[in-house]
Amino acid sequence: MFILLSQIWLTLAPLALFLNAEGGDGAAAFDFTPLGVWRAMGWIARVVIIILFIMSIWSIAIMVERYLTYTAARNQSREFAPKVAASLKSQKIDEAISLSDKYKKSHLAMVVNAGLQEFRANQLSADLSNDSVEASKRALQRASAIKISEFRRGLSGLATIGSTSPFVGLFGTVFGIINAFQGMRSAESAGISAVAGGIAEALITTGVGIGVAIPAVWLFNYFTGKVDNFIVEMDNSSAELVDFFLKNRKK
Repeated sequence: MFILLSQIWLTLAPLALFLNAEGGDGAAAFDFTPLGVWRAMGWIARVVIIILFIMSIWSIAIMVERYLTYTAARNQSREFAPKVAASLKSQKIDEAISLSDKYKKSHLAMVVNAGLQEFRANQLSADLSNDSVEASKRALQRASAIKISEFRRGLSGLATIGSTSPFVGLFGTVFGIINAFQGMRSAESAGISAVAGGIAEALITTGVGIGVAIPAVWLFNYFTGKVDNFIVEMDNSSAELVDFFLKNRKK
């Protein structure tokens, strides 16, 4: 947030020099430092900046949490996949289940565990072979749905921030322009310095709103792509497990 304000100040610096040059009529030059602009803002613009700051912190928290979650799921799944494949190839279902219990953050381990648990329970009972496979399929679908829901948690917040923060900034811009026109009306002889506060207020709220929205939208799309990849991986693992169940069902 403070980096963004500094960048906006650098953008407005040439205008500040122009205003200082135009201020030969005795009017005080406007303070274009971030603190000076903050002091000149109206209370509505300040509320808008605070709201945008909260939205920014919220989006950063979601980004960090989702990144750590997806990274752990990817790393554990890469480690889990070859091990469970070797266990199933050797027809060691109990070993595969025990192995999947060790990788709590892996989406593949969760799906495999649910399917194998259901298949083993049905194989030990007197259920028909077709029923055991169908029950295992439903267990795989339930586990996949739960994991997909977990992966998508928080992404709606990023989407909301990305779509609404520019409008929140625009709301502050409207009042900044209003303040600028009020300054023109109340100080007709003061030159452009009289409206500098309102113009700066309007530009900064817009800039901050856009600055909050850009990373939120970008990372929402990035994380959505990650979730789609995880869904494909779980679907492939489920299909391979179903093939395994069909080969090893009761005759």
